[in-house]
Amino acid sequence: MNLNPKFPLYLPGVKNSSNNNISIIGADISEDTTLLGYYISNNGSIETRIHKRYNTSDYADFSEILTQFIKEENLENVKRLGISVPGPVLNGKSNPIRLKWALDVQDFKRDFGFEQVDLLNDQEASAYGIALLQDSDIEAIHTSGHLEKGNVAFIAPGTGLGEAGYFYDGEYLRPFATEGGHSEFSPRTMVEVEFYQFLNNIYGIVSWENVISKTGLFNIYRFLRDVKRHPEPEWLANRLANGNFTEEIFRAAMDRDVLICKITLDTFIEFLARESNNLTLKLKATGGLLIGGEIANTIRKYIDKDKFYEKFKISDKMEDMLKNIPIYVINSETSSVNGVALYTAYFKD
Repeated sequence: MNLNPKFPLYLPGVKNSSNNNISIIGADISEDTTLLGYYISNNGSIETRIHKRYNTSDYADFSEILTQFIKEENLENVKRLGISVPGPVLNGKSNPIRLKWALDVQDFKRDFGFEQVDLLNDQEASAYGIALLQDSDIEAIHTSGHLEKGNVAFIAPGTGLGEAGYFYDGEYLRPFATEGGHSEFSPRTMVEVEFYQFLNNIYGIVSWENVISKTGLFNIYRFLRDVKRHPEPEWLANRLANGNFTEEIFRAAMDRDVLICKITLDTFIEFLARESNNLTLKLKATGGLLIGGEIANTIRKYIDKDKFYEKFKISDKMEDMLKNIPIYVINSETSSVNGVALYTAYFKD
């Protein structure tokens, strides 16, 4: 995989020949699945040799998955390990709330003999991985005639709501993690006030993650069904109970023109545009907005690009800046695991 020149990452270790031809295991841990990869660093990039998924809930901790992966693939003398986790990382440690696992880089060095172990927030890892994507994996929602170099915002709704950024230092982009998905949601219209009150009764504090995530999509749907009394077809109720909720909502909206599903997606996309606006303003992301995550990948064909752009650029005083910011949807399921492997290969000199 070659690095995309649109994303000139700060990777000082690329210039160090001792980082070439290094064996690396990359891992992307999530509540549902854990994706592991085996890589070899090569000429400033990485070569993917293996990708393999595991059902996270089948294991007591990540060490069990890692041990099984190494045994199944007959891996020996792997030098480095990079782990992407859905939560904050502090001093080489992370305790992701949804997983109930404790991860510590020192434990993996001791127990597995790796010379280097890196632990990154999953959205920071994805920000590195985006630099490995081809142009065909990046779909434009809006582009402008006069682009500026600058910071870049990255938002990714999935199991949770991931938010990250790239700081532009004048030459390179430097990814960093945020926990912005846990900032508090605020309603704008009277219907949204009803929605907020509905969620407040459930959660107390209502975060953007309660609105823009898999759970958020369900929250919008059940508010429309249970509070606003939009009818739910019986056949749809059966599918939602037994299938992939996001995919079933998308298919019912696209293929069957089911009104409650269309309103659910329209509402979700408007909220995504609003929080994308918030993140972009807070980071002063004149270099662009990237939208990733499992939900965006699933529903991207439903997104009306013009409507999204119009909702995104609404501002009290900053519309002139927002209207010129390029917006892209990322189509990738492996950016996080690839990104943490790239970081582990080349970030350290």
